Amino acid sequence: MTWTAPEITRTKPPLVADERTMLQTWLDLHRRTLLWKCAGLEAEQLKRRCVAPSTLSLLGLVRHLAECERGWFRIATCGEPLDYLYCSEDNPNGDFDDIANADAAADLATLHAEIKLADAAVADLPLDHVFAHRSTEYSLRWVYVHMIEEYARHNGHADFLRERIDGATGD
Repeated sequence: MTWTAPEITRTKPPLVADERTMLQTWLDLHRRTLLWKCAGLEAEQLKRRCVAPSTLSLLGLVRHLAECERGWFRIATCGEPLDYLYCSEDNPNGDFDDIANADAAADLATLHAEIKLADAAVADLPLDHVFAHRSTEYSLRWVYVHMIEEYARHNGHADFLRERIDGATGD
């Protein structure tokens, strides 16, 4: 039996809520939207590139956003002494470039795990928590807004990639 990316249920954020709930639920919506764009596709479809010379693929987006989850929430915000998952100084685009032999099921599981670990890492921190990253100060609030923007931008790419793969479109 061929592996396919699992189906995903998305829920809409509340129309009225406190700031933390609003930021978290909008981020969760965008996280699940990326996974929804991958749902039902086989590993080779997830690896399919858009148009040469771009290395953009749905699997590359999954890997890139796992890096972002780890990098912004755990490494930068919380100072966890972790390596990046797919990228390094010698290979800064490994998340997008090194997918030929990637295990799509494992990479999707990694994104799910990084999301849970990211949420747990910052759960007790206030939005006003400030940290230094590469000699610049940021707040956790900024990280939430940035991650919503990061997912939203890449979900736009995912729309085009998915449509190119099987014609599926959606919101």
